[in-house]
Amino acid sequence: MNRKYKLHEFLDVERLQTLQDNFSKSMLIALVVVDQDGVPVTHPSGFSDFCARSRMNQSLARHCYNSDSAGGEAAMRAGKPVVYRCYCGFVEFAVPIMINNHYLGAFISGQVKVEEEKEKSIPYILDNNHLWQENTWITNLHDNMQRMPYERFESTAYTLLHVASYLVEQAHTNNIERELRHKEQELTSELRKRVEIERSLHDAEFKALSYQINPHFLFNVLNTIGRLAFLEDANRTETMVHDFSDMMRYLLRKNNNGLITLGQELNYVNCYMAIQKVRMTERFDYVCDIAEKYNNVVCPFLILQPLVENFFNYVVEPREVKSHIILRANDDGKDVIIEITDNGDGISAEDIEHILSGNQNRQKGGIGINNIKNRLQLLFGENYGLQITSPHKPMFGTTIKLRFPLLAA
Repeated sequence: MNRKYKLHEFLDVERLQTLQDNFSKSMLIALVVVDQDGVPVTHPSGFSDFCARSRMNQSLARHCYNSDSAGGEAAMRAGKPVVYRCYCGFVEFAVPIMINNHYLGAFISGQVKVEEEKEKSIPYILDNNHLWQENTWITNLHDNMQRMPYERFESTAYTLLHVASYLVEQAHTNNIERELRHKEQELTSELRKRVEIERSLHDAEFKALSYQINPHFLFNVLNTIGRLAFLEDANRTETMVHDFSDMMRYLLRKNNNGLITLGQELNYVNCYMAIQKVRMTERFDYVCDIAEKYNNVVCPFLILQPLVENFFNYVVEPREVKSHIILRANDDGKDVIIEITDNGDGISAEDIEHILSGNQNRQKGGIGINNIKNRLQLLFGENYGLQITSPHKPMFGTTIKLRFPLLAA
């Protein structure tokens, strides 16, 4: 496991408490679970009156916790139960709770006396001291502690070791299964995103596909028309043919992953606007205020043209007044933000919500806008996308903001 678990993260403490309580009752021994620092994570079970009262005294309690911590560390080093005497002289054992050689904590049990001869051979876990003897109110409790055969006491420790091993192995298995399910969900999510990207790209490429039947024939015809316009001194016609030819080349040569540079996208938009200017002459003004430093920024294919096309469909065409559209760009050092602002009659908050959710119909231009938002998020992450703001008042217009990473091609 790459991750180092803490005991309360790895095991269910409530179930651990139930196990501890039942084990303590059946074996007639005190029991508590401590973490890797010796701090109890369960409530004590079956504690003797002497130990329970000792831990009510702040000074004595500190020695008790130090003994528990030292016992757990000794068990960790041994990799098996360790029997020792606490600073009060009682016999206890520590059973390590470990997984993949990583120490989580320990079961601390005991608070008993064993056969006197055997007891003398059991080492103290810490230096023996008689601090507890200064408290006369507990000395009688110390003398009356129960005795237990050492063989039974030791076998209890190994029984608890098997139980602890089963618990952590089960928890380890559950964690592995949980991690595998998480990885499977991530893979499924990535596959779904890939399918969505491909579907979105298919929609965005619809126009491009219609020109791929015979591109060589198409460009031969365009070159012929351009040459004819030049010979006839039809400058506007020649320019328009060249602009249209550049647009077709852009549509046909984009790369397979749906990414292009912002400079190439802007060139396509400028050609598109030049053609529209021939069609509509004085019906609109167009300003592209985007610095050349952004030309190499990577962006999705056909991300601006659909928005500019909506300007003609829903601002220029329906009105008699002159319309205008401005494209601007700035960055925050991490992302580039492109703003497209028009002077139309705006969009209601309800329509904006429908457009961004994908519920808006084609007549409102929502299909293309939602497609752009989805492609930005699918390609760059949920923090990227598209925003629409509008006061929804005549001539106050609409502003669309696109955000994507400031990455150079």
